[in-house]
Amino acid sequence: MIDVRRGTDRYEGGRPATGITTRHAFSFGSSYDPDNVRFGPVLACNEETLVAGAGFDEHPHSHTEIVTWVIEGELTHQDSTGSSTVVRTGDVQHLSAGSGARHVERNDGAGRLRFVQTWLAPLAAGGQPAYEVVEALADGAPYKVPAAGAVLHVRRPGAGERVAVPAAERVYLHVVRGDLRLDGEELGPGDSVRITGEAGLEVVAGSPGELLIWELPG
Repeated sequence: MIDVRRGTDRYEGGRPATGITTRHAFSFGSSYDPDNVRFGPVLACNEETLVAGAGFDEHPHSHTEIVTWVIEGELTHQDSTGSSTVVRTGDVQHLSAGSGARHVERNDGAGRLRFVQTWLAPLAAGGQPAYEVVEALADGAPYKVPAAGAVLHVRRPGAGERVAVPAAERVYLHVVRGDLRLDGEELGPGDSVRITGEAGLEVVAGSPGELLIWELPG
């Protein structure tokens, strides 16, 4: 099954008056949709845009694996594990909230900040919070999230290149940039695809692109 969801259909959120614009792929907050709560372990996939000086004040999370891909700008992060970092374009950030963690996310840079943040449900609740950043993740290098049984692949195909979709029980694909095609469907920035029980699929890039591919358990 191949289920294409358009970026234009995302739920609008954030706090635009304070410089935060959010577009949610799944039911979130006041945008509650009982038919769009999750896909496998994926609970949220949020496109975030923060103007200079904007940010999310300290807030809690628990029993969630939070993976952030920075598209543009720099994300300043602080959390209750004692971590204080600046996450830059092309970096992957992972906060494993465990039984409970608090964090702050801000744009302390001079320009716009854009990132995609994915929330995943862990296979088992609880545990100690943990945090890490992988700088400049290489194209195609897998980033494993064992707590959720998931693997992230970031792919940046050139025009005309093909990207194989993992033959996992479930795959969640998010288009960051570029004009792409999958199984006859044209895909653009913000579009996503939920794939179940498919094998032999390929993404074809009509222009230089960037996409996040989540390999998920059933």
